[in-house]
Amino acid sequence: MSPISEVRHAELNSASGSEIGTQFGTRPRIKSGDAGSLVSGTSQVWGLYIHWPFCVSKCPYCDFNSHVRETVPETRYRDALVTEIRTAGVRAGHPPLGSIFFGGGTPSLMDAETVAAAIAAAKQAFSAEDDLEISLEANPSSVEAAKFAGFAEAGVNRVSLGIQSFDDDALRFLGRAHDANAARAAIETAQRAFDRVSIDLIYALPNQPRANWQSQLDEALSLGTHHLSLYQLTIEPGTGFEGHVKRGTLTPMDEDRAADLFEFTQERLEASGLPAYEISNHARPGDECRHNLVYWRGQPYAAVGAGAHGRWLDPDGWYATAAHKKPERWLEAVEKRGGGIAETTALSHTERAEEMLMMGLRLRQGINLSLAEAAIDQNALRALEEDRWLTLLDGQLKLTDKGWPVANQILAQLIR
Repeated sequence: MSPISEVRHAELNSASGSEIGTQFGTRPRIKSGDAGSLVSGTSQVWGLYIHWPFCVSKCPYCDFNSHVRETVPETRYRDALVTEIRTAGVRAGHPPLGSIFFGGGTPSLMDAETVAAAIAAAKQAFSAEDDLEISLEANPSSVEAAKFAGFAEAGVNRVSLGIQSFDDDALRFLGRAHDANAARAAIETAQRAFDRVSIDLIYALPNQPRANWQSQLDEALSLGTHHLSLYQLTIEPGTGFEGHVKRGTLTPMDEDRAADLFEFTQERLEASGLPAYEISNHARPGDECRHNLVYWRGQPYAAVGAGAHGRWLDPDGWYATAAHKKPERWLEAVEKRGGGIAETTALSHTERAEEMLMMGLRLRQGINLSLAEAAIDQNALRALEEDRWLTLLDGQLKLTDKGWPVANQILAQLIR
């Protein structure tokens, strides 16, 4: 078995083209492009994902729904976000809201005024919990870091920094616009502005020595962060790196070396008090990203902005929503109809169980078997349990240490 394939990004950016929701694009369309009614009638705590699709440049590893534009109509986009958030609150029946996550794209390119407007709209449209977690992704350029105080004043209480590396050569390879010194300065600025700061790093770069990766981890830990999102570099379809691989100008790290780095990472962070709570995410106990857990625990979440994917809970069952991907088309839909959703798809019991399995098994604690049983091949389950790739104890299904690095391969066998 080979090491698990990772997406670039910690927070399961639901606007990503590779996000799990896009697997359901061929299912029957229930509604299209209108504000509609999907009142939930549920007391489950929801999450809210807000997508900012614009970037200064496109990184060669990124397959997310991000766009480079010479000018960005921020006031227009802000107004549309507020409109769609209000629409989402009505559609969901104003349920309890436990987390908001600004993802992208590069959300730190937004004005603090836009962030404040979106948060205010969310608090009006949903029933915000007292301890509402509000996260925002940020790139560590000095211009964006200077906005941190404004974001904090707007209500953001957690920032996720796309550091990716503390090595200048690696940053150039990854197409990042900042250098290592800018990364360090951004972390220092963020820690002054926010109580909770997460750092994203990418590893298993071609020919990356273990000593180099160890130095990256050591530096991150020395900075006092309590949450790390660590991703192996993977070559995604349609990215710049895929073109390099096809032309023979880039050779990814082989699977055995990547697996060794994965195992080293788990051991190093476990010993440092930041155990993995999910395959790629490590946190000091109590500092886990609550919005991440919305995805992995299968809670409902609304998603607004161009290309955003959501999971809605209705009295009749679960639905997957997908917004128009192009910002211009999404804007037009929101301004005409109050919402930018292009497609709403009913999920069958088996399809929902498959999603729960794919998300929940990534968690260190695993998943209750009853939530995923409809998607599981029982013969495969028995064989995998016998070979100690996973365990089933008191109804809780989870990966063993042996199975942890190869979750994708185990899932491929387990799903019927």
